[in-house]
Amino acid sequence: MDQNTLARPRSRFITHGEEGFEGMRRAGRLAAECLDMLTGEVKPGVKTQALDDLAYQFIKDHGATSATIGYRGYRHALCISTNHVICHGIPSEKPLRDGDIANIDVTVIVDGWHGDTSRMFTAGEPKVRAQRLIDVTFECLWKGIEIVRPGTNLREIGRAIQTHAEGNGYSVVRDFCGHGLGQVFHLPPNVVHYEKYKERDGSWQHAPDVALEEGMFFTIEPMINIGKPDVRMMRDGWTAVTKDKSLSAQFEHSIGVTKDGYEVFTKSPKGLDRPPYTAG
Repeated sequence: MDQNTLARPRSRFITHGEEGFEGMRRAGRLAAECLDMLTGEVKPGVKTQALDDLAYQFIKDHGATSATIGYRGYRHALCISTNHVICHGIPSEKPLRDGDIANIDVTVIVDGWHGDTSRMFTAGEPKVRAQRLIDVTFECLWKGIEIVRPGTNLREIGRAIQTHAEGNGYSVVRDFCGHGLGQVFHLPPNVVHYEKYKERDGSWQHAPDVALEEGMFFTIEPMINIGKPDVRMMRDGWTAVTKDKSLSAQFEHSIGVTKDGYEVFTKSPKGLDRPPYTAG
């Protein structure tokens, strides 16, 4: 086998050849298909645990496994983060209400490769300010993706996202970030969604100074708040919410760096990449 088809350490980060790209295409497509399947199921009155049950069965029926079940004690195939929940919301018996917005995050393992993606969904008709937040967050994701190519610095991705979010009056969560992935769920580098932030003590927090290389795999997953970026962790140890209880939104794709740009592994095969969804 040509060694260029295998994962190879060029520097401190793992890069991949065509075999890796093929593996990520299969995993990414199944993750996207799982969210496609859920599109018609997200509606007022539906319990988020019921959505999790559907995703678990879908993943099992397709011969894959959930990367999150058993991960650090987590028990679900999905994270479902509603309204002011930023990320890692736990499915429950609580039903969705008309006007709720929710991020649904799924990671599947197909033949050892991880497909990690999330999208925003709406239960019924969202308020105008909620829909605008969703739209801008989707735009932030693609502002970051579209500049990916060998030689681009991670800091440039963060700058593109932060500039667009703050230009629309929103804030970027800095407590969570994207990450490398492949045959391991979480790998370096951390992919933060900002260029820099001033901390309360007056010091500046900067995005990593990392140049992208062909064959790197990672997620871009900006979390954007209507209010301030500050986070509060719930007692369950997983659920992160906005400290000021403002709405939050997120989109996520798994990305591969190609010779002259990028490949998105987790785009919807049905074109259901952002709400409002007209199929399902």
